[in-house]
Amino acid sequence: MLIKTVLNRVHPLKSFVYGTVTLMACALRVEVRPRKGSRGRCSWCCRRGPTYDTLEPPRRFDFVPLWGIPVILTYAMRRIDCPCCGVTVEGVPWADGKNRACHVYRLFLAGWARLLSWTQVARIFGTSWGVVYRSIEWVVEYGLKNRELSNVRSIGIDEIAVWSHHRYLTVVYQIDEGCRRLLWIGRARTKKTLAQFFKFWGRARTQALQFICSDMWRAYLTVVAQKAGHALHVLDRYHIVSMLNRVIDKVRAKEAKEMARAGFEPVLRKSRWCFLKRRKNLTRRQRSKLSDVLRYNLRTVRAFLLKEALNGLWKYKRAEAAGWFLDGWCARAMRSRIDDIKRFARALREKRPLILNYFRARKEISAGAVEAFNLNAKLAIRKARGFRTYEALETALYHQLGRLPEPEFAHRF
Repeated sequence: MLIKTVLNRVHPLKSFVYGTVTLMACALRVEVRPRKGSRGRCSWCCRRGPTYDTLEPPRRFDFVPLWGIPVILTYAMRRIDCPCCGVTVEGVPWADGKNRACHVYRLFLAGWARLLSWTQVARIFGTSWGVVYRSIEWVVEYGLKNRELSNVRSIGIDEIAVWSHHRYLTVVYQIDEGCRRLLWIGRARTKKTLAQFFKFWGRARTQALQFICSDMWRAYLTVVAQKAGHALHVLDRYHIVSMLNRVIDKVRAKEAKEMARAGFEPVLRKSRWCFLKRRKNLTRRQRSKLSDVLRYNLRTVRAFLLKEALNGLWKYKRAEAAGWFLDGWCARAMRSRIDDIKRFARALREKRPLILNYFRARKEISAGAVEAFNLNAKLAIRKARGFRTYEALETALYHQLGRLPEPEFAHRF
């Protein structure tokens, strides 16, 4: 089978034909010619017009490698005497502007960039990091223009840390069952940032939202109440348990330092994960250490017992019963004489309606999907190493997490 036959089968070009194929030292060179009698299209308005002249030498376009051999398309561009735009260079269906990469090659590189780091993709296919990035940027731009944003009922809002100096991004995900993806990215984690999302989202789509999941960041709580107060705003188990674990660790570290200064036996030494891990995940040594520590009357032990007691909250199914349990736990925590635990209990009382929304949503809305997306976002940032701008960072995240539609061609390489 001739190489031209293969190319015509996998990548037909309307109004153009494949010509001579030459095997050079390290690549296949394929000549492309306009079909006899065809007129070129203006690259601006896409109208057909007569040929003004032909540019020399022929331009080279990188194509998808065949059998590990680089393929280069060569074509002598025509200039078109367009009745609307004047004399312009013709537009060709396999590339746009002055980009040297064919559309199918861009899609090919972008597909591999989801699996490997961008640097590895460039090295494997003999190109540069910039070509890989511009290919991904083109695919993302197409996907953002053609994605479907209707029928979004549940969203998750969170922040991720990027670069250094406590710089954050606000990210909004769709967490509906059967469709989970990144919807929007904004700089910083302020009220203004999240308000920009609702402005982008529009009033009609905002009214269609039924569930919103977020953490306890006050800026998010305020904006959600203002912009989407009709939706059920859920604070789920993950964020509450995570916050309580931080409180327990703070109490343990503070008490361990006090005991060391006072000259007592260091019973809390190497006990951090004994208090933070689930009972079933403890190693044999950690179980033994925990049993020894629980014999002492320490603030850390009392805080740990309160943490274990709070686990009973998540066994309830009805919001009313869960509210009764939460009120009792908070009253007990306020009598614990542990300042950090008391602050945590006051925070739970303040957010009580949002916590009970977790049960009103029948435990179907959870931040587990959001946290999984955040982990994948950090992996995407690491795979795209080499960028220095916010735009490149945004492109990398949309490409990896956005589930964006892609251009369709006659063949998937």
